[in-house]
Amino acid sequence: MSRLSGVGARLGLALFAVLAAALGLVYAIVVPSLQSRLVDSRVSQVTRAAAGIARHLPRDQFRWQDFVESAATSANARVVLFNVIGPPPALQLVDDSRGFRSSDVVNDPIALRAAEKRRPVNGTAHHGGERFAEAASPVAGNQSVVLVQSPLHDALTTVRLTRDRLLLAGVLALVGALAIGYLGAWLFAQRLRRLEVAADRIAAGRFDEPIRDASKDEVGQLARTFDRMRERLATLDHARREFVANASHELRTPLFSLGGFLELMADEELDDETRLEFLATMREQVERLAKLATDLLDLSRVDAGELRVAREPVDLGAAAAAVVEEFGAVARAGERSLELVVGDGPRVLADEQRVLQIGRALVENALVHTPPGTHVRVRVADGALTVEDDGPGIPADQADRVFERFYRAEGRVASGSGLGLAIARELARAMGGTLELSPGRKGAAFRLELPAEHQPSPVEAALS
Repeated sequence: MSRLSGVGARLGLALFAVLAAALGLVYAIVVPSLQSRLVDSRVSQVTRAAAGIARHLPRDQFRWQDFVESAATSANARVVLFNVIGPPPALQLVDDSRGFRSSDVVNDPIALRAAEKRRPVNGTAHHGGERFAEAASPVAGNQSVVLVQSPLHDALTTVRLTRDRLLLAGVLALVGALAIGYLGAWLFAQRLRRLEVAADRIAAGRFDEPIRDASKDEVGQLARTFDRMRERLATLDHARREFVANASHELRTPLFSLGGFLELMADEELDDETRLEFLATMREQVERLAKLATDLLDLSRVDAGELRVAREPVDLGAAAAAVVEEFGAVARAGERSLELVVGDGPRVLADEQRVLQIGRALVENALVHTPPGTHVRVRVADGALTVEDDGPGIPADQADRVFERFYRAEGRVASGSGLGLAIARELARAMGGTLELSPGRKGAAFRLELPAEHQPSPVEAALS
């Protein structure tokens, strides 16, 4: 990437262009305005002077020369007195404060217009390549015109000096703005470049290096958002790796077991009792594989957003009774008691098969991870199904992880794939409900809450 195509160069050039446009606008407004104001001010001065001289011109023509010289000194301007002859009107020089070197104003346009219109006229005129502010005023009572002329050289010199200094200051400001703007933009672009490098690093699967930017501006907020994304992706990547490792382990164990039994049955001459025992064990491993495959399929559907659940009225009490009946023999074989307590409560909107699946996962979890003699109770009340036991419970530091995939609490019996509770929670969410571990009690209690079936109001019931 070339230097001029980078963000820093573009921001620097943009600042340069904005400042240049601003200075150009200032120049276009200030210089003409200053020149116009200075010229107008000088024209106003000679206009007032011409009117005063015409009004106070002595009637005695012999006194005109002294009066003209005095008036020129007072007005700090050149005063010329003309007689108007004609028609057509023409100017005849009578007196000039500069002496009789008056060829430049013999046909002065300002004085001629005043003579023609018999009223005061002002403006600017050029004589000998120089510009002057002029005002001419007719003299009342005779055919005379007074012309007051002041050079604009000083005013225009001031304007040129102001213009030159403004241009010099503008050039210096533009150069400084370009340098400072480019430096600031380059530093800003460096921060963006660090984010680009960090994004490439994350895209390559390296999440170990944090993204740091202490600034509180938008780029700093973007960097902190990137860092949160990095942490989230690192967590997801770690979970993915653990998922693959755990799934591989869960699949490998029954496969190795099946392979071993098949090898024994092929190489050894076994009696019927041993063969039946091997077949029973192999059947258990096949069922374990089938359950694991079903669980993994459910998880893949959840992750892909393809899990479909029905929304129909379900009697939680009946579903709980079916689960308790199904696991009654398992509980007795493990020397545990299984009790069903059903109270009053509304029917819920859910998928009956998925509710049974959640109930089986909760009861199986309670029976497998508690010692013999434990009492397990399945309670249905207020539209919720709770499975609780009086076993050792779940340590507080592990309570937040029991719903993680493949997680099994430390010190417990390593049974199952560790997917049951994770799938149960996802199923509860898919049906619009919740599955939570109730804290602060002895033993463990998992509570499933589902949306209640809509009960018609008395008005709706009367209308139906």
